[in-house]
Amino acid sequence: MKSLRNLASAIAGWSEGADLPRRQVGVLPLRTGPDGALQIMLITSRETRRWVIPKGWPMKGLKDHEAAAREAYEEAGLIGRVSKRAEGSYFYHKRLKSRDAVLCQVQVFRLDVRRQLKDWPERAEREGHWFSVQEAADAVTEAGLAALIRAIGGRSDKDKRAKGQSGAKR
Repeated sequence: MKSLRNLASAIAGWSEGADLPRRQVGVLPLRTGPDGALQIMLITSRETRRWVIPKGWPMKGLKDHEAAAREAYEEAGLIGRVSKRAEGSYFYHKRLKSRDAVLCQVQVFRLDVRRQLKDWPERAEREGHWFSVQEAADAVTEAGLAALIRAIGGRSDKDKRAKGQSGAKR
């Protein structure tokens, strides 16, 4: 059991006795690009300007997947179909306005983007860009998020190929 805690400490960056991670919810926004390849939208964080996914704190009165979809609208102007079940999670250290850092665990929901609005609440505060799966995984700094991007991107490609094959047999 002790070795399992040591492994968790090394991966998550926390030690026994530290506060539990704070929970956040986020989306991995996906679309099919003009060339038919899967694309993922990343946005810049407000403070450090690093590439991240739309995410935030759970919201009272909303289910986690609904709160995650709301973050996608507020931070990137994205509208689409959000999965009700989280695809996975990752850990990161969030810097607070006080300059303290807290460990957060982000539950990530898939968002199949139908459209991006021309105007949204945080448009002037962030940049957004559509990346290939590999480019998105390389652009983020959190190893857990990069692994999740690769896993979801790989599953989506397999699903698309399976649908294409079943459609070709008809």
